[in-house]
Amino acid sequence: MKKHLLPQNGTFYRANLHCHSNVSDGALSPAELKKIYMEKGYSIIAYTDHDVMVPHFDLQDENFLPLTGFEMEFNERGKIDFSITKTAHFCFIALSPEQRIQPNKPHDGYLFGHAKEYKHLVEFDENEPVFYRNFTTEKINTAIKNAKERGFFITYNHPIWSLENRESYLTYEGMDAMEICNYGCVCVGYQDYVPQIYDEMLMSGKKLFCIATDDNHNLGPVGTRKFDSFGGFTVIKAEKLEYETITKALMDGHFYASQGPAIEELWFEDGNIHITCSPADRIVLNTGRRRAACEYAENGELLTHVSFRVDPKDEYVRITVIDEKGYPANTNAYFTKDLFEE
Repeated sequence: MKKHLLPQNGTFYRANLHCHSNVSDGALSPAELKKIYMEKGYSIIAYTDHDVMVPHFDLQDENFLPLTGFEMEFNERGKIDFSITKTAHFCFIALSPEQRIQPNKPHDGYLFGHAKEYKHLVEFDENEPVFYRNFTTEKINTAIKNAKERGFFITYNHPIWSLENRESYLTYEGMDAMEICNYGCVCVGYQDYVPQIYDEMLMSGKKLFCIATDDNHNLGPVGTRKFDSFGGFTVIKAEKLEYETITKALMDGHFYASQGPAIEELWFEDGNIHITCSPADRIVLNTGRRRAACEYAENGELLTHVSFRVDPKDEYVRITVIDEKGYPANTNAYFTKDLFEE
């Protein structure tokens, strides 16, 4: 039986799911961000300014969808120097356009950049007390749980920039996805393309997706390679550019992460996983055990279709497409129990 891992029908929409505007500490306005991203072929931006969830539905049109969200951070205490302070960051994206209540109400002291100026636009539950933050597993997992109960898609962000290690991130529960690439961090020199951490998460028993984001603040010179937009994106396949259709596709894992290559089709059939894609130098299969496979372009002919055998003992499989310039696209992980299920 043929199982389409990306839906057979629908349209691919390019999205930036982690974006900062001048509502918090970014340089550009939400409208300016819409303009420059649409010029690059994007259809979706999740506006995830720090600690203030401000909707931007005034920017919505038939070709552009703004998703409502915010980013929340937990900082290690007792360190005077932030450069050695461990931190954990999460983005929360509302699954419904009707969800206007921001969970985990912040204390004013957590707001930085321009966030205080926009707090009056945020809706909070008046009966909910301020959520005081500690850099502890218990507190972080409580914040994730609170947001899940209110209907949010939750991502774990840039572990390298955060100075986090497996003793921390493997204890976090309830995330829907993690950033396999945070381009804003990569752009300034951090090694936040982290497929190995995605594998660690999966091998620890977590079932979560992977996304690529910009986490753009746009402080670098426009038109230069230090301008931190357009380097990491998530491509979502859905029937239409409608808020809850897109967020359902996120929850269903109908997307892939990319820094360049396009994935066109992905399916499982007769014990093999198949992929078609834009021209690639090599295509790699990784699994949940010590088994991998790689197909290379030979004799000047680039790859556009590959199939790999899947063993039920693999636990999970995921594919990386790498183009001639070395840029990757990453599929989500697919667990063999689900693939071989009739």
